[in-house]
Amino acid sequence: MSKQFFGTDGIRGRTNQGAMTAATAMKVGQAAGTRFLRGTHRHRVVIGKDTRLSGYMLENAMVAGFTSVGMDVVLLGPMPTPAVALLTRELRADVGVMISASHNPYEDNGIKLFGPDGFKLSDEDELAIEKMLGEELALADSPEIGRARRIDDARGRYIHAVKRSLPATVRLDGLKIAVDCANGAAYQVAPSAFWELGAEIVAVGVNPNGKNINDRCGSTHVGLLQETVVSSGADIGIALDGDADRLIVVDEQGAIVDGDQIMALIGSQLATRGELRGGGVVATVMSNLGLERFLHGQGLTLERTAVGDRHVLERMRAGGFNVGGEQSGHMILLDHATTGDGTVAGLQVLSALVQSGKRASELLHLFDPVPQLLRNVRFSGGKPLETVGVKAAIADAEAALVGRGRLVIRPSGTEPVIRVMAEGDDAGEVESAVASICHAVEQAAA
Repeated sequence: MSKQFFGTDGIRGRTNQGAMTAATAMKVGQAAGTRFLRGTHRHRVVIGKDTRLSGYMLENAMVAGFTSVGMDVVLLGPMPTPAVALLTRELRADVGVMISASHNPYEDNGIKLFGPDGFKLSDEDELAIEKMLGEELALADSPEIGRARRIDDARGRYIHAVKRSLPATVRLDGLKIAVDCANGAAYQVAPSAFWELGAEIVAVGVNPNGKNINDRCGSTHVGLLQETVVSSGADIGIALDGDADRLIVVDEQGAIVDGDQIMALIGSQLATRGELRGGGVVATVMSNLGLERFLHGQGLTLERTAVGDRHVLERMRAGGFNVGGEQSGHMILLDHATTGDGTVAGLQVLSALVQSGKRASELLHLFDPVPQLLRNVRFSGGKPLETVGVKAAIADAEAALVGRGRLVIRPSGTEPVIRVMAEGDDAGEVESAVASICHAVEQAAA
């Protein structure tokens, strides 16, 4: 059975269309609740959300679904995805839910599910839940209907947990940090965590109104942070996305530091201290060849997976790695979290900055990336990658780059676009390869 609702990162889509309706959300709550009604204890689900307008609707629908099958609900309100994973474990819950479409615009929303261990659900669990979405499920008897309550100290619990990721001796005194929270889930907790460790904070993207999440701000639109860092004289900038499971850094000169450079820093520093497990770092096929060359120079490996933090995490757990991530900013540090956590990863970068005594521009650019170009081609239907013209364009580009670069062409798992990436030592060849493939895809999708 193939998945129809679950994609690479839970269920996601435009609100009030397709799968992302209140009716479906309630059914997902009933199905997930039924799936995790294991044992004789009183069952519990933790639900968090980002700041989208539709979060209220979907939250209420899921509360109805879970309570109708006999699960008690703990509501966290707006909280980062990693906070939901953490509190699912800490509250001994049977399942965790994050209502968020991550870096997508506010019109979209999504549902991410976590098991009692705080890790995202397995394929087996997702397939079982999908099957139940088309079935009539048994509802709880009246005395067994679940209760719902909000907890007031969720933010404090999470802030305390992320601060524990640093040694007690590390403080951020003297650092001026610009923080862009994308008007999303971390708009309160991230600036508070950095401030409590002693930093001076310049915060932007911290005024959510339900519709401005990721709107020209955050880790996918770093222009605002670059301007803020330079204009305020900050030592460094931290940009999170809508659900705060990824980050991008900006140095004091306004230059962008992507996930590859962050993995290079964290991985090499842990290796120097003898704390890196697995002999290297896990990343995806999208990570730059420069990262791979840098790690090899340090005697470390780069293990590549398919795109998606889920694939990275699976390889990390299978191979005993503790550092992995994506060029886009997902950083998974298994010593501190069970999923990507932009705030925790940001703290590791800030700690390194403090302890090195260097400027961000001196510390954070550890390798020169080879020319890499990524373009997205939107399509409305069909399978453009299976057409003769696109296959021919890909074959020609591969032949042109052989021995000097590589291609990665894939459909997005979260939106109707084809992602075309090429990299190599010759920027002209890279540009030509991407342009020819994009043109072919556009022709096929017309």
